[in-house]
Amino acid sequence: MIIIMKNTATKEHVDELSQWLARFNVQANPIFGKDTIVVGLVGDTGAVDRDALLRDPQVDNVIKVQEPFKLANRKFHPDNTIVRIGKNVEIGGSGVVVMAGPCSVEGHDQIIDVARHVKEQGATVLRGGAWKPRSSPYSFQGLKAEGLDLLHEASLDTGLPVVTEITNPAHIELFMDKCDCFQVGARNMQNFELLKELGQTDKPILLKRGFANTIEEFLMSAEYIMAGGNPNVILCERGIRTYETYTRNTLDISAVPALKRLSHLPVVVDPSHAAGIYWMVEPLAMSAIAAGADGLIIEVHNDPAHALSDGAQSLTYQSFEETMGKLRAVAAAVGKTI
Repeated sequence: MIIIMKNTATKEHVDELSQWLARFNVQANPIFGKDTIVVGLVGDTGAVDRDALLRDPQVDNVIKVQEPFKLANRKFHPDNTIVRIGKNVEIGGSGVVVMAGPCSVEGHDQIIDVARHVKEQGATVLRGGAWKPRSSPYSFQGLKAEGLDLLHEASLDTGLPVVTEITNPAHIELFMDKCDCFQVGARNMQNFELLKELGQTDKPILLKRGFANTIEEFLMSAEYIMAGGNPNVILCERGIRTYETYTRNTLDISAVPALKRLSHLPVVVDPSHAAGIYWMVEPLAMSAIAAGADGLIIEVHNDPAHALSDGAQSLTYQSFEETMGKLRAVAAAVGKTI
């Protein structure tokens, strides 16, 4: 249920209304937007009398939300949410944030070199995997804690905030001081115990869509995090599994405008994992910006041919430079900047 207040409503009145609603065991979440005040109710609202609310002279309308996701719903929060990564990077506004780096951290010199190069070309967030969940138990699983330390060192060297994947709730404390944004991978999108624990933190969460999950299921996973008290969720479309085998996955570009319409959360696209083919990354990234994406997460490696994971989809330094040039042109065409 959503209560839309009149323009004359004050914060004090909203506070009084929230206290009155507490007797029904529902949580009132007021959102003070540019043009309106919205109070979203979370919980079982069956006992709340809609007519009684409408008798309040400062209530303009009361809307029942049919979708199961409440906190992530744009009806609940009409204005776009802007999520801050680190001290200076904001995602969800008029700019397109590029997160770039290797699939896996492989060593000190490698991650420092890649971080410096992607920053030089305009990336503002460093991505890299320390713990790597792989389909095969025999594949490279990442450097784990050592990789996390190396990412932190690369961040100190370049000033780039770090986004890296977490797979185990027990690792949260280890990550807290060494990354700026938790990434929840596609395989863990419905790891609800992990999502609930991350909801207790205040760090941004980059939540990737599972390769066989619907948009509603995706938003319900975001709801798990937000229900825990953490509103800083970034949605990531990274391709879904279809009957097509030419590409690694099929990028659902329609998910971008759909998510932007249904939710107020920022949306980024991962063209690297979507295609799994390096030469497709550029056109898919361009289409993502044109569709309204708030950011991109792109894999870049200093030597893709010898990468320990996902070399086939990683860009070289030269191809990343060329791609960034084209992305700037597309962003400018749709009124955005990189």
